[in-house]
Amino acid sequence: MPSQRTEVQVRPGVEGDLEALTALYNHYVRETAITFDTAIFTPEERRPWLLSHPEDGPHRLMVATTANPQEILGYSTSSPLRTKPAYATSVETTVYVAPEAGRRGVGTLLYTALFEALSGEDLHRAYAGIALPNEASARLHERFGFRHVGTYREVGRKFGRYWDVAWYEKPL
Repeated sequence: MPSQRTEVQVRPGVEGDLEALTALYNHYVRETAITFDTAIFTPEERRPWLLSHPEDGPHRLMVATTANPQEILGYSTSSPLRTKPAYATSVETTVYVAPEAGRRGVGTLLYTALFEALSGEDLHRAYAGIALPNEASARLHERFGFRHVGTYREVGRKFGRYWDVAWYEKPL
């Protein structure tokens, strides 16, 4: 586990990150209701997701790593909100931080880099869905100017129960 003083670098995600990013995401699939995926992925199954986030454009993947040796501490993405053309200036954003890297500012670094990268894009709004309860994610989003706009009640079923999702919105 990296020490508190380990320097964290944030950069665009690349093909070589696929295995580590898949393992990180699978932790949240197996252990939490933060994602509503219910079956783990192989790296090959996750490859289309990685490739849908190029180094430029409105749909990005930013990765936080330690310097040496390089270890992935988390990632953030901006993805299409919906597929219909009129939604093109809206993105859904998300952050996943490795459990051992929590409460170290990694999520803040990731969102800072993501929103800097998106600043030159033709985007109007960012949205984020937060499965409840998740106070840390709500605080992170509010720090970045997101405001709660509504909650879908019992919208997802995982681990034998229903979960609410709070939706947040941020002007870009």
